[in-house]
Amino acid sequence: MTEAADTLLDRLGRWLAGRLQEESSGYEPYTPSDPQTLRRALEPGDILLIEGNQRISATIKYLTQSTWSHSALYVGDALPEPEDGSERPRLIEVNLGEGCVAVPLSKYRTYNTRICRARGLTPEDRDHVVGFMVARLGLKYDLKNIFDMLRFFMPAPPIPVRWRRRALAFGSGDPTRAICSSMIAEAYEGIRYPILPEITRAPGRASAQSTYMRQEILHIRHHSLYTPRDFDLSPYFQIVKPTLEYGFDYKTVTWAEQEKLDAVPESGAA
Repeated sequence: MTEAADTLLDRLGRWLAGRLQEESSGYEPYTPSDPQTLRRALEPGDILLIEGNQRISATIKYLTQSTWSHSALYVGDALPEPEDGSERPRLIEVNLGEGCVAVPLSKYRTYNTRICRARGLTPEDRDHVVGFMVARLGLKYDLKNIFDMLRFFMPAPPIPVRWRRRALAFGSGDPTRAICSSMIAEAYEGIRYPILPEITRAPGRASAQSTYMRQEILHIRHHSLYTPRDFDLSPYFQIVKPTLEYGFDYKTVTWAEQEKLDAVPESGAA
């Protein structure tokens, strides 16, 4: 391939990546996010799942049949404070067109999120997972496989359910790795922490899993095939809800109807 053609593919790849990361209008989270509460609830090694609103997010949600289209790893204070006084980056993620980058937690303050926490990690294994991601900061991905990215311009491609995960793994793997959770899965694979279990059939016992789910789990063997949904479904990751971590009391909730009643003066009042 000539240098001119190579440059043209680079430019076209960057343009396609930019189009895929364009945000859709009208997105609103289900509930308001409290960044401070979210930060207090997070621990290094936690996985933050995000309901993205980019063009590529719609296709990932469709193909994975999930709310979650993106994931990032929380690294706490592993990275230094920026010299310009801006917010400290505490999340490491992989983005199409950018590669592996560190971003502040406030980036996702207006998105629906979910915390997935690996249970029982030793301090050494936690440091390994965080260190694995920190060591890959700046890693770029080749965007020259144009056909590999074009599939994400179809928000609802006519693909049978049993082939949808394979559609994410189509092509060279570089654009796929840039939008999936493969790097986080690889980090946990390095400490031999399970994400989705392998199914073994004991004699005389019927599995409670559906046929489709058995096929999905049996197919997943390599970290490049993991998606954000898998951390949510994993029986080995705890779902942490920040609001419930700090003494939530439903009796203290003020409902709109009650506010109206409180505003009405009592009968006979002057």
